[in-house]
Amino acid sequence: MSTTQSEDLVFALTRLHPLPGEALAAEDVAALIEEMRRFAEERVEPGRLEADRLGARFEAGAVQCPPAYRALYAQWIEGGWQGLPADPAHGGQGLPFALAAALKELLTTADHAFSLCPTLTWGAIELLEKHASPDQAARLLPPLVSGAWNGTMCLTEPQAGSDLGAIRTRAEPLGEGRYALHGQKIYITYGENDLSENTLHLVLARLPDAPAGSRGISLFACPKRRADGSANALRCGGIEKKLGIHASPTCVMLFEGAEAELIGEAHRGLPAMFAMMNNARLQVGIEGVAAGARALRLAERYAAERVQGGRPIARHPDVARMLAEMRATTLAGRFLAMEACVAADAARAGDAQAEARLALLTPIVKAWCTDRGVEAASLGVQVHGGMGFVEDAGAAQVLRDARIAPIYEGTNGIQALDLVARKLPRDQGATLRAMLAAASAADPRLAPAAEALEGATRWILAAAPEEAAASASAYLDACGWFLGAAQLARAARLDARYAPLAAFYRARLLPRVQARCSEITGAAELLALIA
Repeated sequence: MSTTQSEDLVFALTRLHPLPGEALAAEDVAALIEEMRRFAEERVEPGRLEADRLGARFEAGAVQCPPAYRALYAQWIEGGWQGLPADPAHGGQGLPFALAAALKELLTTADHAFSLCPTLTWGAIELLEKHASPDQAARLLPPLVSGAWNGTMCLTEPQAGSDLGAIRTRAEPLGEGRYALHGQKIYITYGENDLSENTLHLVLARLPDAPAGSRGISLFACPKRRADGSANALRCGGIEKKLGIHASPTCVMLFEGAEAELIGEAHRGLPAMFAMMNNARLQVGIEGVAAGARALRLAERYAAERVQGGRPIARHPDVARMLAEMRATTLAGRFLAMEACVAADAARAGDAQAEARLALLTPIVKAWCTDRGVEAASLGVQVHGGMGFVEDAGAAQVLRDARIAPIYEGTNGIQALDLVARKLPRDQGATLRAMLAAASAADPRLAPAAEALEGATRWILAAAPEEAAASASAYLDACGWFLGAAQLARAARLDARYAPLAAFYRARLLPRVQARCSEITGAAELLALIA
């Protein structure tokens, strides 16, 4: 007997990785996730294909989102969904971040493009809760928490992609705590839109006395409309024509003396922005899970109805293989992402072990889950055959939309570098080794893969920086495949319904751990090609 997406989320947050504290009983978690599911499937999902077809439009300096989004966003505000994890002091509900993550998965499964506006606002809220002054929090947080305003993250510039030390946007002091921003930012999700009444841009820029490089970056809050309602000196210079997420406006934003205020300390903007970036990286990982969920839903329905050779294609072994791989990787990613989000809640409460686990899991969730999402979306097209290549089936849209997730919020290659150069050396692999040992002790069938990964970990920690960089992606992938197996093995021990899928994963997918580990020591052969 298979489980549904919402059943999996309830299981994850009540039994597999229970929420910290005693804020919500299991039945309350189930009721809330059911309300999320209904909103996503009944309100958001029906318009996804039409929104993708119409896309966001840029005319006369203004952005028009698909018409249905305006009513949908109003319903989002009316339901109070934006404030789910926010501090009650600013109008939020104070619920665990992991519940917002469950909502994120359901919402993104329903419509990836629509979900991006609330996603960035959640990140902006977390950043301001951590780094805004009391006065700033009192002014800026309530409209973001209600959803009346949306938030953006303005980092990238044409000459400075992932190299944030190269940004040129400048901030000129105006006195009385005000600054004028001058510069151009690109790839700004919902930077201009007709859904919210105002947009708060969180912008990285340089003060006149800023030192060179990333140590000279400050963070500023810059609203589209100022407190008196007048337009600020910023505008959208256009929106990108993209492979996917057509209904989400990806904007070029021009700051032409726009009035802003400093958030946190001068020249310490990048560490503050990482509060928003790490939140976003977990949520992008969840987008990979949601892509798998959407692709699987479409593929299972089609395979059950499409008859070839006298039987539904779902009963043909190779199609069954593809469907099983989609189910297994999506479920493993869902459980892994929920573990990271529960760890985030525990870390906020001061749990040092949870913070270490969160730091380790964040790049793995972002990269491994989004890579699996793209693979699942591609398999979904394959299950449909020729119909999958035709837009009307919806499978093609999932693949187009999914492809952005391994790229934005730090490419997956950057996530792998973060893992091997920062997160793993923090404790010389102790957190990961504890996870390997626990998984192997609970299920000895995982031990050979754990031993291979342990050997790879020793190699990575002893390698020269360039060698570790050359093998970083293979190493992260091996970690993801193993941790996914551990998630399903634990789920199967708690609920027999997960046992068949855990067995499939162990037999057909877990061997990829050893395969990826065998690549890791081949760094010299790669480096020889770029010498």
